[in-house]
Amino acid sequence: MLVLLPPSEGKASFGRGAPLKTESLSLPGLTPAREAVLGELVGLCAGDEEKAREVLGLSEGLRGEVAKNAELLTAGARPAGEIYTGVLYDALDLASLDAAAKRRAARSLLVFSGLWGAVRINDRIPSYRCSMGVKLPGIGALGAYWRTPMAAVLPEAAGNGLVLDLRSSAYAAAWKPKGEVAGRTASVRVLHAPTRKVVSHFNKATKGRIVRSLLTAGAAPKGPAELVETLRELGYVVEVEPPTGAGKAWMLDVLVDEIH
Repeated sequence: MLVLLPPSEGKASFGRGAPLKTESLSLPGLTPAREAVLGELVGLCAGDEEKAREVLGLSEGLRGEVAKNAELLTAGARPAGEIYTGVLYDALDLASLDAAAKRRAARSLLVFSGLWGAVRINDRIPSYRCSMGVKLPGIGALGAYWRTPMAAVLPEAAGNGLVLDLRSSAYAAAWKPKGEVAGRTASVRVLHAPTRKVVSHFNKATKGRIVRSLLTAGAAPKGPAELVETLRELGYVVEVEPPTGAGKAWMLDVLVDEIH
């Protein structure tokens, strides 16, 4: 099972640790693209601060993120699972998983990123600020930029099993499973049961809880239909929209009343 996650806008800051080594990151086929984005981002942020803030869409209160990006080549790096914070990652709570669940997380979780393309949770990265919606001057829109390298690398990473897609739309734009891979992909929405509407907090927190539930249970559904059964056994209310044809992903709606 491969689980596709969005990153978090907010990230933990770590001042210590060895600097980033791009060649040591998972999915080495993405290395040239990563280095191109990294170089462009560092150059932008080491130059005109106001221009960098505008390009990155940062408020006045986030001005310090520009200086942080300018030092990415020498900043301390930590496992991505420690860098990403926010509602989804709080609910997932990787640090409190037992050893077996942590091993499953290292194998199965893939976090998408405007800067790195995608990383596994044990990949060591520095804290940064660069969303998939950014348009870098020398590279262009990152969502479009990543499509070609992702298309070359991600099908192999997906292997032969289930792909559980929990990404937000901006990050889903960087890679869309196609053909046979799409047929074993399940995309999940979390809906507030009384209104049938997506609510951001419900959505993110429940996705984190779903991943945690699968990891702690040692669940390994082989396809979307088996995933539906597994989630229901774990206590989730799931409605299914089977694919409309070959090469189409499944759509699963998880219904929640409230987050506990």
